[in-house]
Order: sequence, then C-alpha cells, then structure tokens
Amino acid sequence: MEPAKSGINYEIIIIDDGSPDGTRDVAEQLEKIYGSNKILLRPREKKLGLGTAYIHGLKYATGNYIIIMDADLSHHPKFIPEFIRKQKEGNFDIVSGTRYTGNGGVYGWDLKRKIISRGANFITQILLRPGASDLTGSFRLYRKEVLQKLIEKCVSKGYVFQMEMIIRARQLNYTIGEVPISFVDRVYGESKLGGNEIVSFLKGLLTLFATT
Repeated sequence: MEPAKSGINYEIIIIDDGSPDGTRDVAEQLEKIYGSNKILLRPREKKLGLGTAYIHGLKYATGNYIIIMDADLSHHPKFIPEFIRKQKEGNFDIVSGTRYTGNGGVYGWDLKRKIISRGANFITQILLRPGASDLTGSFRLYRKEVLQKLIEKCVSKGYVFQMEMIIRARQLNYTIGEVPISFVDRVYGESKLGGNEIVSFLKGLLTLFATT
C-alpha cells in the first residue's frame, strides 16, 4: 500500500457476488483509473453469503485495520476519518457506525421500516445487553486480527450476522467505540425486508439469547 495525501496507507477491496447492477463494470473502470494496487476487484460468481465475503476479502487485505462498508453509498465515505479518529482516541478493537445515537440517523426509509428497525434494536438491547447502540449496521472498522477471530466464531446469516459479531466481541472482551453516521437507503436497486427476513431475525435473536 502507498500513502495517500492524508498520510494514511489504504487499499479498496471490492467483493462482487455476481451482482446484476453493474458493480463489477464500475469497479473495473476504477481499477484502470487508480491502479490495481489501490483498487482490488475480487469477484465471486454468485452470492455466497456475507460471512464468506468477509473471509474472501480478508485474504487480500494487507493493512492492520479493515473498514467494511456497503458500496452503494448508503454508507458515505465522509465518515471514514471519524472512524479512524475514534479508533486512535480510544485504541478500540472495533469502531461501529451507529444510526441511533448523537446526530446519527436513517434517510429514505418509510415509517414501517423505521419502526421495525427501532423495535428490533430495542428488543435486542433488552435481551442481549450488547454494549453497543446499533447492532444490525455493517459500517464498521475492525483490527484485522479481531475481525478474523470474530468470523471464526460467528455462525449466523443475514441480518443476525452483524448482531452476532458485536455479541461475540463483547464475549471476547474486545473494546468497541461508536461513531454516529447517517444511513441513506440505496438510490438504485431495492432493499427488501419481508416476513421471512423478520422471522429469521427473531430466530437468530432467540438463539443468541440462549447461547450467549
């Protein structure tokens, strides 16, 4: 990795699971512009799950810290310096983006989805007492070795995976800092939250409650 103007060494690893929205085409263009030492496109032929995508990306990460975020700009890159500042400030193992404290928030969701999200987070706080305010968000900074350890421990899928990452981190006594973020629902494509996802979430929540 080479230093950026900010003095921070970085690389951007893009994992595309056969997405039909043109992500791979855009990533290939960026790779040509910025070079393959900065933009590392590591596609997979089909959707194989979030946990395995993390493992796939970890194989190619050369830094000591890893920031995980969605590439559709629902997670804005402008918050990255805040994550880095927070990590240095408290020497945290994990820094988690939160929509539920400070000036964090959600934009582009209808009332129903906001109520479901808030309700799920509230129930989770009561049952699991995780020591973090936003369990289902995925915009996070991890020490590389901490991320590797957590992935080995986690067995959940879907929305529950992010939640389990924080719960296992608490079990292993990893330190967690938080940065308020604004989450903006994707402009292109569709975010789906149906009955099956809600049932899976509740099952996963009860499993974690019984096993942690």
